[in-house]
Amino acid sequence: MPYVTSPAWVDPPLDPSSNYGERPLNLAAWPKPRQKLLSDPAIEAQIAQQMAGMSLAEKVAQIIQADIAAISPEEAKALKIGAILNGGNSAPHGRFDASAQEWLNLVDSFYEDDDPNAIPILFGTDAVHGHSNIAGATIFPHNINLGAARDSSLAHAIGVATAKEIAVTGMDWTFSPTVAVAKDLRWGRTYEAFSCDPDLVSRLGAAMILGLQGEPGTDGFLGMDKVGCAAKHFLGDGATQDGRDQGETKCSESELISHHAAPYIAAIEAGATAIMASFSSWGGQGMHGRHDMLTKLLKQHWGFDGLVAGDWNGHGQLPGATPGFAPQALIAGLDMYMAPDSWKALLASTSELVTSDPSLHARLDDAVLRMLRFKARLGLKKKGRPAARPLAGQFALLSCSEHLELARRAVRQSAVLLKHEDQILPLAGNQHILVCGRGADALDLSCGGWTLSWQGGGDFHGLFPGSQTLLEGVQARVKSAGGRISFDPAGQWHEKPDVAIVVLGEEPYAEFRGDCDTLAYRPGDPSDYALIDRLAAADIPVVTVLYSGRPLWMNPALNRSKAFIAAFLPGTQAGALADLLVASPTDARADFQGRLPFPWPAHSDHFDLCAPSPSRPPLFPLGFGLSLADRVAWQTMHEHSTARKHDPLTLFDRGVPQGDWTAELSDFSGSNALKKTGLLGGATSLARQVAIRPADYGQQENAWAIQWGGAGSLSFAGPPLNLSREVNADYALYLTAIAKNLAGLGVSLLPADASGLTDAKRIIALSSVAQHDQSFVIPLKRFAELGIEMSHVHRLVVLGQEMSDLMLVKAYFAPMVAGSA
Repeated sequence: MPYVTSPAWVDPPLDPSSNYGERPLNLAAWPKPRQKLLSDPAIEAQIAQQMAGMSLAEKVAQIIQADIAAISPEEAKALKIGAILNGGNSAPHGRFDASAQEWLNLVDSFYEDDDPNAIPILFGTDAVHGHSNIAGATIFPHNINLGAARDSSLAHAIGVATAKEIAVTGMDWTFSPTVAVAKDLRWGRTYEAFSCDPDLVSRLGAAMILGLQGEPGTDGFLGMDKVGCAAKHFLGDGATQDGRDQGETKCSESELISHHAAPYIAAIEAGATAIMASFSSWGGQGMHGRHDMLTKLLKQHWGFDGLVAGDWNGHGQLPGATPGFAPQALIAGLDMYMAPDSWKALLASTSELVTSDPSLHARLDDAVLRMLRFKARLGLKKKGRPAARPLAGQFALLSCSEHLELARRAVRQSAVLLKHEDQILPLAGNQHILVCGRGADALDLSCGGWTLSWQGGGDFHGLFPGSQTLLEGVQARVKSAGGRISFDPAGQWHEKPDVAIVVLGEEPYAEFRGDCDTLAYRPGDPSDYALIDRLAAADIPVVTVLYSGRPLWMNPALNRSKAFIAAFLPGTQAGALADLLVASPTDARADFQGRLPFPWPAHSDHFDLCAPSPSRPPLFPLGFGLSLADRVAWQTMHEHSTARKHDPLTLFDRGVPQGDWTAELSDFSGSNALKKTGLLGGATSLARQVAIRPADYGQQENAWAIQWGGAGSLSFAGPPLNLSREVNADYALYLTAIAKNLAGLGVSLLPADASGLTDAKRIIALSSVAQHDQSFVIPLKRFAELGIEMSHVHRLVVLGQEMSDLMLVKAYFAPMVAGSA
C-alpha cells in the first residue's frame, strides 16, 4: 500500500487554520515538569546491546501489543511480540469468572523458557479500580469517589494495594490512572476521572502513580510488589464536544495548558513510566497521529523518555489508516501499537514498510528503545518467570482484610451528604428499617463498569468473597443494636417501618456506551421516583442513596427524601456506607467527609456545569458536602426535566439493546434471554445452534457477532409498536451489518401475540435486500405486503442457518433515504 513518509524528526506540513490558528504549538507557553525519573546508564547499555542483535522484523514485533483473545502464547513467542494485554472482556477460556490461578497460568504461558536471551513479553491489564478483571480481587471505589474523598494518602494506599494484587497474578502493567479533567458529565468515562478540578486531578493522579510504582530513585521503585502505570489519555479526552467519547476536544491551546496538561506534568514528576495516547482529537487531528503533541511536546519539550502507548486500535482511526496499517501513528511518535485483534496485519504491513523505507528506521529504533527501556525499568528480566515471582500465587492477598478495610475507608470518606433534614442521620439501630431499591443488594450497580468485564454488570454472586452490599452492611449494624430490617427491592412491607433506606443506581457502563444525552436519572423510567413517592405519602421518612458514575439531575428524589447521599460507585464494600447511616452502640459516631468532585446539575440539560462561568448556577457547587452537624434549610426544587424517553424506534445500538428492548437467542430447544448490560464472554442458544459475542466495528464492542451452527434466531422484543403511520410515510428497517452467506439469512417482524415463525413466506431474505451506507434497508411496505400486521409490531427476528455469519451494529426504523431501496 503506497504511503508518503517523512522522517520522524521532521514536522509534516501544517495548515494553521485547522487548529484554531494556533499551530504550530507555542511550546514556550507549556510549563516543563521537574524530572525525577532519570536515565540509568546500566539500562541504556543493556538496551543498546539488545537492539544491536535485533532484525527489522523483530523490532517491529517489539512495538506491537496483542490481545489474549487473538493470539496464542506460541504465536507471540515465535514472532517475538513485544506486549500482551487482556481486553476488558478477554479472559482465560473466555470466562469472566476465571480464577486467579487460571489468570496466573495464562500470563505465565507467554514467558519464553527456551531462549535465555529472549526479551520478556510485557503483560498489561485494565486495573482501574483495583485489579478489577479478577474474580476475588478487591474492587475499590472508582476515581470519582477518590475525587470526593480528596485524600492523597488514600489514593496512594489504593495504588499500593492494587499493585500487590496485580503482582499476585504475574502481570506487569496497568493502564491507569486516568488523569482526564472531565468537563462534560455526559461523558461515559466521567467516573474514571477524579474531578473537573485540574489541581485535584494532578494531586490524586500523582499519588496513585507513586502507589503503583513506588518513589523514583528509591530501592522500592518498581520492585517485586510494584507495577508500571499508564497515565491516560493524552491529551484533552475529558473535554470532547458534547461529552462524546473519542470525539473532538473544542478548546484553545491555552485551555489545554491550563486545564488538561497539568495532570500529565504531575504524572511525569511522579515518575510515570508510560503515557497512553487518546482516541480524541484536537484541531481535527486524532491524538494518535499528532507529531506536535507526541514528539514535539511530550518527548522533546517535556523530556519524557518513557513509553508512549496507543489505545485499543486507536491508530486505525487516523485518516488513511486502518487497524492493520497505520504508519502515521509511528511517524507521529507512538511507541507501541495496541493492536488487540489487528496485530497480525499490522505486523506484516509495518515490517514491509520499514524494509522498503530506510527513512523510518530512526523512528522505529526510538520506539523500540523506549519499549525496551520500559521493560528494563519494570525489571522484567530480573523478575523472571511470572509464576516464580515472590508475590505470584499468593492469592490470600486478593481481598485480604487490610485491602478490604482500605476499600471500606474509601467508601466512608467518599460518600457525599447532599441533603439532611430533621437531623435524621445517623438512624437509630433499634428501629424497624425498610431497605429497598434496585441497588440495595446489587454489587454490579455499586461497582459500575470495568468490573470483571469492560462494561460491567452481570451476576457477581460468589465471585467476591468478603464483599458486602449496603443491605448486608445495614443488617449487620442493626442486628448489633437490636433493631429489625425488612428488605424488598420494590419497597413493599407488611408492617409499616419507622424509616426507609432507598438505594438507587444507574446500570453499569463504560466508555462510549456510557455517553448520554441528558443528566436526568433513568429518563423515561419513573419507577424509582414512584417508589420514593409512595413511601413519602405513607409518612415513612426516606433516606436515599445513589450509585452513579456522575452527578445526575434527581430533583424529585431530593425533594421527597429526608436525607440524600451521593455514593457514586463504591465497589464491593458498599456496606461500609452503613457506618455512616446507622448508629451503633459500640462504634464512635462516623461523619460524612466527602465533597463533590464535580458540580451537581440543577437541570437535566445542565451540560456546561464545569465551565468557568456556567450559564446557570449548579444545584450544588464543586466541593459541596454536608457534615451531620450542618443545618441547611431545603428549598423545594423544580421537577421539570427536558429529558426525553429513548426513541422506541431504535432497537439496538452501541452493543446493547436500547430502551425497553431486550434480546434473546432461540433454536429448536427453546429461547434464552441475553443480559441487558452486556455479553461478557459471549452467549449461545440453548442447543448451541447460535453463538453471539461482542465485536468491534470502528469502535470497541459496539456490535454483536452472530454465528449459526444450525437453524436459529436472534430476536429483539419490546413494547408493541404501531408502525402503520411509518409504513405510509415510507419508513424502513435499517440493519447496519456485515453478513456472510446471505442465502441463509432472513428477517421478519412479528406482532405482539405471535409465538414463533410458522410461515416462511413472511421472512424477507437479506440476499434480496438493498444495501445503502453499509446498512440493509428494508422498506416497511415489504413487510406489510407479506401480510404482517404493522399496527402491533412486537419483535424483530433475524434468522440464520448453518454457516450463516452476521456482525450487527445497529437496528432501527427510520425514513427511507432517496435511492436506498
